[in-house]
Amino acid sequence: MTSAFGVRDIFVEANGLRQHLIARGSASAPSVVLLHNLVGQARMFDRAATELAERFQVFALDFRGRGESAWGPHDEYTQSVYVSDVEAVREALGIQRFALVGTAMGGGVAMAYAAHHPERVTALVMNDIGPDVDGGGVSRISDRTDSTPTAFPDLKAVVNYYKEHFPAAARLSNQRVEDYARWNVRLSDNGLYVWKMDPAARHVGMGVPEQDELWRQYRSIKCPILVLRGEHSDILSKETAAKMGREHPDAQVVEVTGAAHPPLLTEPDALSALNQFLPAE
Repeated sequence: MTSAFGVRDIFVEANGLRQHLIARGSASAPSVVLLHNLVGQARMFDRAATELAERFQVFALDFRGRGESAWGPHDEYTQSVYVSDVEAVREALGIQRFALVGTAMGGGVAMAYAAHHPERVTALVMNDIGPDVDGGGVSRISDRTDSTPTAFPDLKAVVNYYKEHFPAAARLSNQRVEDYARWNVRLSDNGLYVWKMDPAARHVGMGVPEQDELWRQYRSIKCPILVLRGEHSDILSKETAAKMGREHPDAQVVEVTGAAHPPLLTEPDALSALNQFLPAE
C-alpha cells in the first residue's frame, strides 16, 4: 500500500467474501465508487480513476468472481447479491455517502443500489445502460460469452481476442488493450493464459428484475442522474436514453461522440460530463 494519495489495493471481508478495491486520491475528498461491466474488473477504470482522483477519493470495486475478489457460489452472481455486496463493502470502508458510477452491468447494479439506499448516494452515473436494453447488443454479448476461449498461448492472443470481440477495444492501440487485458488473465501451471474470472459469472442477465420494475427503480431514485450513451452503442438506444431524460426530474443525458458500448470514461465528452456533474462536496 502506498501513500494516502497514491494507488492503494484494499481487501475487505464483505458479505461473506474477500473483496478487492483499488483506491486513489485523498481520503479527505468526496468519495466516488466505480462499478465495472459484466466481464470487466476494477482495472478497466485506471485512466478515468486517475483523472477523477485529482478531486475525489475514488474506489474501483472488483465484483465477486472477477479480478482479485474471491469467487462466490454459482447461484449468487445476481444483481441483488451485487447490490448487497456494494453495501457490505461500503460499511467495511466506513464511508457514509458517495457518488456511484456504473458501466453497463455495473450501471444496473448502481441504479438498484441508489433505489434501495437513497441516503447513501449523492449522485448516480449510468454509463451506457438503462431500464431497457437493445436485444441486438444482448445477443452479441451472449454469443461472445458462449464462444469465449478458456486459454490463450500468450498475451498477444489475449489482445487479439479483445480487439476482435469488444467494440470499445477495437478503436484502441494494441498496447493500451494489453495494459488492460493483462489484468483479466493469469499464467497457469501449464504455461497458458487463463481467465481470472469465474466462468459462472459470465451469464448475461442473471437475477435482473423485469422491465417495469427497472423503470420503477429508476423513477424512484432521489439523487441527480447522469446518463452516458456511446454514440454507436448497441445496448442503450437513443430512444431509451431520451426516455430516461424525460422520466426522471433530475436526469441529464450526454452522448459520447465516437464511442461504442461502453464508453471508457476517458473520452473528452465523458470526462467533461463527469467533472461537471459529480458533486465536489
